[in-house]
This record gives sequence, structure tokens and C-alpha cells, in this order.
Amino acid sequence: MSQSEIISANVGGQPVLILKEGTQRNTGREAQKNNIMAAKIVSESVRSSLGPKGMDKMLVDSFGDITVTNDGATILKEIDVQHPAAKMMVEVSKAQDDEVGDGTTTAVVLAGELLSKAEDLIDKEIHPTVIVDGYRKASEKTLELLKDISTKVDPDDKNVLKKVAIISQISKLLADHADFIADLTVGAVLHVAEKTAEGYKADIEDIKVEKKAGESLTDTRLIKGIVMDKEVVHTGMPKRLENPKIALLNCPLEVEKTEFDAKINIQNPDQMKAFLDEEENLLKDMVDKLSSSGANLIICQKGIDDMAQHYLAKKGIAAVRRASEKDLEKLTRATGARIVTNVDDLSSKDLGKAGLFEERKIGDDKMAFIEDCKSPRAVTILIRGATERIISEAERSIHDALCVVRDVVRDPRIVIGGGAIEVELSINLDEWAEKESGREQLAIKAFAESLEAIPTVLAENAGLDPIDIMVNLRAAHEKGEKWAGIDLFEGKIKDLYKEGVYEPAVVKEQVVKSAGEAANMILKIDDVIASSKTREGPMPPGGGPPGGMGGEDLE
Repeated sequence: MSQSEIISANVGGQPVLILKEGTQRNTGREAQKNNIMAAKIVSESVRSSLGPKGMDKMLVDSFGDITVTNDGATILKEIDVQHPAAKMMVEVSKAQDDEVGDGTTTAVVLAGELLSKAEDLIDKEIHPTVIVDGYRKASEKTLELLKDISTKVDPDDKNVLKKVAIISQISKLLADHADFIADLTVGAVLHVAEKTAEGYKADIEDIKVEKKAGESLTDTRLIKGIVMDKEVVHTGMPKRLENPKIALLNCPLEVEKTEFDAKINIQNPDQMKAFLDEEENLLKDMVDKLSSSGANLIICQKGIDDMAQHYLAKKGIAAVRRASEKDLEKLTRATGARIVTNVDDLSSKDLGKAGLFEERKIGDDKMAFIEDCKSPRAVTILIRGATERIISEAERSIHDALCVVRDVVRDPRIVIGGGAIEVELSINLDEWAEKESGREQLAIKAFAESLEAIPTVLAENAGLDPIDIMVNLRAAHEKGEKWAGIDLFEGKIKDLYKEGVYEPAVVKEQVVKSAGEAANMILKIDDVIASSKTREGPMPPGGGPPGGMGGEDLE
């Protein structure tokens, strides 16, 4: 159906407008083909970055800033995608990143492969609804198989957690430092993890990541406490305190202004002096209350008046102002302090403890370190590196490593990488499909074949022959070697369980869920109606429609 036929229809010889002029519409097979093509292009764009031998992408934004990465989530977040179906693929990557923090490239590649196989089935006159139903059944069965195949581990086994972290790193730009980053991230997650009746709880929001250019990546370190990009507010305050007693304030150390307009009638200098003296006394009383609680380090979320700074310095109390709300929350977990919203309420019970407070110059900036906390439930990783680009990539690598370690601590099940789990799932799913009848069986078999796209892409990116590799890999699995995978560095099929190629089971589960749901959503669309972009022009004289926009000749 043409665009003009959609916009208007003839009823009794009179044109009736249905959609706004400029609206575009694609229906049926054409709409499906366009959507599948757009989604496949997004999948192709990240395909070459999958695995330890994947290539990197250089992304240049509208300001000319450069990002070099092979992190799927970052690539798709940085590129400006316009096509609506392509945007859905970007959402797959975002959901994967938000949920488990890793496997974003795998999810997008799998979704693209599912759509490619579905396109072949549509060409064979199989209805998209049948394919969607088959994919849904296949996805549910794959998740069941994953639970059976995955291996339980000890959630605080540092050796297993380190291997999981290393595997998340070897595909990154900073793979040479994988061992070092793994030690940091495992230590950080285990510090903030809490044991409950149901298992371990771990939240990477409790791990603060600070970046400062300078030195080298190996100078990155884990601090058992909190680092703030702040300095003490007064030069007369102590820059170092051992065993500080910390007060966290969510109120200003200033004389509060009234919420309504008020005028004070001052007629002589004595009255002015009395007014200023009273303001000074109020600030002095605040500082005395802080001092009497025993606090010698104040972290304030709001402002601190110059006069209050002077009195604090005289009493030997260090203070930091304008700390973020998140920093205050992390400090409560690191030091045991309680956030106080009124100075009058502060008591010695509200104070937190740490081994050391120190203001240090890092690069060109001064930073406040509150460290050596006894049992911190919040810690900081301070990233160093030669350039801003290296630091940014290190931050992405550390985020992925923290996420996979957290995933295993929360849900202590692992699977084997290197294409091993995908081939094992594909073979089992293909066997199960034989029991199904009707056309849905074809969709389930297509889902099983799509899973093999992951080891195929891994082999392609490593410069290996994907056909030879896949033949050997399938043969090994059919002999019962369920952990046989591709050693991409040697180009051989090996038992990767012995090699320690561990990945969290929840990451693979989320890949299957994300990719399956995205493919099904795109397949169910058979009509795309896109409104024209609003074009605002000047109103013509007389307030009528602009020229050429449907004005009638009244003669």
C-alpha cells in the first residue's frame, strides 16, 4: 500500500484524511524485513568485538571526544541510533548491563542471530506468531537446562571468584592487568558482602570508584574506607588525624536565613555590632556542641560559614563541606557513623570511627582519605593511569569485574565459557525439539542453532576456521565432554573447566532472557507508523494555514 493511499481514502468521491501528512507507514512483510535488518545491523556492529580476540571500536562523539573500547554496552550507548527497532537492541544491551553487568555483546549477537534465523523461517511461509511461540518455549527450556548444567561453588571461595573476574577482563583493552584487577575487585566485593539466612547480599553501589590521572594502572588500589575528591575547608585545620571520630552532618553550619522577607531596623553602630556578635555567638555555640560530642572530623553535606570554619580550626577539628549524599551514605557503612540533620541532636553515639583521616595531593588535586576502617561495609577503588582514556577503560573493566564477582557471590553457580555452555545447550535443546510437533519445532531448532553463533563468532574473531572448530567442538560434546570449549589463544578444543574459564550462570541466563524477549518483540511487529517530524514555521498573515497546506479557493 502506498503512502498516499494510507494518508487519504476516497468516500463518495471526497478525500478523507486518516493520518497526518508526512506520516510514513510500513506494513506486513516489508515492516518485518526492515525491523529485522536494522536489528541485525546493530548486532553486526558489535559482533567483531566479542571475546578475548575481539577488535576495539573508536567512537567519536559530536564534540570530537574519542572513546576506544570493546565493551558492548558502551559501544551501543555512545552511538546515536535512530531506527526504532535498532533502539530496541540498544535497550537489550542496557538491560543486560543493569541486571548483571556483563554479557552485553553476547546478548546483542544472540538476538541478531535469532532474528536472522527467524527471517529464513518467514521466507519459508512460517507465520511470525508460530516462530515467537517456538522461541518462547525454547527460551524456557534453555533456562531449565542451564540450571541443570551449571555447577555450584562456594560464594566466598576467592580462587573461584578471581577466575570469574579474570575471564571478564581478558576480552578488555587492559587484559594484561587482568590478574591485578581481579584481586582488587574480589577484595572489594567480599568487604561489602553480608551474609544472610538466604545467602550472601552484595551491592556494588557500596564500592566507590574514584579516578585520578597520573602514575600507572598498577598504582590503582583498594582503600578500606572512603576517598572524596574534597579538601579540608580551612588552612588552619589538621590535614591528618589518627583514629578520628567522625560526625556526618546533613545540615549547614551557617546561620539560617528566614523563609520569609524580614527587615531589621538598625539605627546606630552599637546595634549593628550586637547583631553581628549574636550571629557569631550562634556559630560558636554550634562549634562548641560539635566539639563537646567528641568529634574531630566533620563531613558536612551543606555549606560551612567562614566564621564557623575559624572556630573549628581553633579547636583542632577538620571539616569537609559539600560532600555528596551518596558519599555520606557510604561513610555510614564504612565508619558506623549516623547522619545527623541537626547539630543539637549530635551525641558521641552518632560518631563513626576510622584508623586514619588524611588530606593528600593526588595529581593536581587534593583528596580526603578516610581509611583503615575496621570492618567497612563500603570501600573505594582509586583508579590511577597514565591518561584519561586508560582510566576510563579501566573504570569500565573494573565495573564488569565487580559485577561478575557480585553475581557469583549472590548466586553461587558457574558455567564454562569459550563456547562450551552454548554448544552443550544447543545439542540438548535440539534433542528436546525432536519431541515437539508442528512448525514450532522448526523455531526451537532455529533457537538451538542460534546459540552456536557465540562459539562461531569467538572462533572468527580469533582468526580460526569456524567450520573446523564447530565440527570438532560438537564432536567433543557428543562424546560427553560437556565442558569442551575453544582455547582461543592456542586455537584448540580443550576442557575449559580445568583451565578455569568460569562465568556466572546468571549472566548466561540473562543473555537468553534478554535476547529471546527482544527477538520476539521485534518479530511481532507487522506495522510501523512513523509520524512526521514537527516543522515550526512562521504563521502567515491572517492566521490561516501556510501556503500550499490545503487552503481552499472560495470563488
